Amino acid sequence: METKILTMEEIKRQYPDQWVLIAYTKLDENLEVVRGEVIATAPSREDIYRKLKGAVEKKIAIRFTGEPPADLAYLL
Repeated sequence: METKILTMEEIKRQYPDQWVLIAYTKLDENLEVVRGEVIATAPSREDIYRKLKGAVEKKIAIRFTGEPPADLAYLL
């Protein structure tokens, strides 16, 4: 199976308002995903956390492609 690397903009367009598990291939200076392979998508954050088991030994990121939910807290 061929790996498809997408930019973050392409990921946002293809998976609107979804939680996305990404095996990233490039980060910017602010550690934001520039591009990577989408491993899984889900409407809920908990569903993405369950799918983390299959992403061992990969550099991964979890992103939400829509507006952040009101109940989401950020840890800096």
